[in-house]
Amino acid sequence: MAYVITQRCCNDASCVAECPVDCIRPTPEQREFANTEMLYIDPDTCIDCGACVDACPVDAIFSEDELSASLARFADINAAYFQRHPLEADLAPMAMPARPPKELGTLRVAIVGAGPAACYAAEELLKRADVEVDMFDRVPTPFGLVRAGVAPDHPGTKGVAGMFETAFKRDAFAYFLNVEVGTHISHEELLQHHHAVIYAVGASTDRHLGIPGEDLPGSSSATDFVAWYNGHPDHADSVYDLTGERAVIVGNGNVALDVARVLLLGPAELGKTDIADHALEALRKSNIREVVLLGRRGPVQAAYSSSEFLALGYLPGIDVVIDEKELELDPASQALLDDSEVEPSLTLKVALAHEYAGKPVNADNKRIVFRYLTSPTEILGSDRVTGVRIAHNRLVETPSGLIAEPTGETETIDASLVLRSIGYRGVALGELPFDDARGVIPNAAGRVLGADGEPLAGVYVSGWIKRGPRGVIGTNKTDAQETVEHLLDDFTARKLTTPTEDRAALIKLVEQRQPEHVDRNGWRAIDRIERERGKAAGRPRVKFTSVAELVAAARKH
Repeated sequence: MAYVITQRCCNDASCVAECPVDCIRPTPEQREFANTEMLYIDPDTCIDCGACVDACPVDAIFSEDELSASLARFADINAAYFQRHPLEADLAPMAMPARPPKELGTLRVAIVGAGPAACYAAEELLKRADVEVDMFDRVPTPFGLVRAGVAPDHPGTKGVAGMFETAFKRDAFAYFLNVEVGTHISHEELLQHHHAVIYAVGASTDRHLGIPGEDLPGSSSATDFVAWYNGHPDHADSVYDLTGERAVIVGNGNVALDVARVLLLGPAELGKTDIADHALEALRKSNIREVVLLGRRGPVQAAYSSSEFLALGYLPGIDVVIDEKELELDPASQALLDDSEVEPSLTLKVALAHEYAGKPVNADNKRIVFRYLTSPTEILGSDRVTGVRIAHNRLVETPSGLIAEPTGETETIDASLVLRSIGYRGVALGELPFDDARGVIPNAAGRVLGADGEPLAGVYVSGWIKRGPRGVIGTNKTDAQETVEHLLDDFTARKLTTPTEDRAALIKLVEQRQPEHVDRNGWRAIDRIERERGKAAGRPRVKFTSVAELVAAARKH
């Protein structure tokens, strides 16, 4: 019986190296060109050894005979990938990456940020070198979007944090949380204490629609809404009007799907998760029964992954509603779908849309409504949101690809809440170079570039601030490996300046500048207390949602 990878997959390829018969694809080397949302196991080659199960950080792998009803289809999804990409196993031993020479001494690296990109970089450094890693983050908790961005009803995805916790038990690793670089310590001071600094700060803001009414009360970003229901301290005091019956989300990526689920899942389901208490209480009183997702292009170009789209069909008391007429494809989209080289995940995505369109709708159920080929032109209302005016689009072929252009037909959708979910965006960091058009720090494969186009000594980037906000959690692993490889090359080539201060001096400096910083023991205390609170409530954890609460908990170690 073969093992099967399901939609929980974080795609970090931890399982690939553990497979003794090399039957998991795509490999990290192939992933850049694979354009696939997850990993797959070849059922004809799998020997049912379970090595991949032990390696998976997010519990995404199951034996075929143990798949639940909501996951059963993934057996066919895994098989379909290998029908399109027949397996050519490579059982040659993997080359061990070189370590810097011992005579260079201990490499000291500061990592700014504590999300997945930062954690993968730290993990790689700890494996590859005699190193001391100091991780900084402005909030008192680590793991970034794993803690504050993953939907609470997806607890398996958060399991990657446990893998990081295991790697970070060594004394070579230290947390400096609730410490803001640029406020409590400068970039120059980091370089005085370290050979190199890796900035892995993600993309902390969101893109705007640029249409009238966007700033009305009741209009917000999905980024902020996600941070609110996940208990991020910056957003714990936000208030959202949930008194209306309809919400509109502009965008149809996976974040939009997360928000739609959270808005419609009942308190019985959400009450089993680690959703923030303030959000759980507000959602208990919510009147929202319908969420409409607007996508400017068609079902072939929809931004959500097929696995997340499939999961919507198993939500209790919620119908997925699609008008069959909106699934009629333009010639270019149909040609793409008919191409023999098309990825199975794209075929599945369109097939699922037709399946949803053909299902009857229960009048007593809540609804997630997908609208394709629509763009908002104005958010309506005088003192608060009352609706959205949308334009109907058609897809037009251009030399640069298919673009959506308005047909001239418009429509109004009544709504009391509008959330834009059209992408994250990086922001400039102090005096570091910044590409405002792309929202990234200019770099060459992780080495930060100065105004002259040459690498800045000892300064590196990883994650979204390096490549832009795309990919899943695991995409950051190969990204971090690339950055770390170049950092180690520069260290070995003696291109990095030896720090003049050590970790003891760093700790003394941080204690002077920020007495309320949180170290590893402090984070462990927060984690322990949140889990204890959760156990008492029958939940995974009950989060602290203010900096003051988090710092107070950290002092109880």
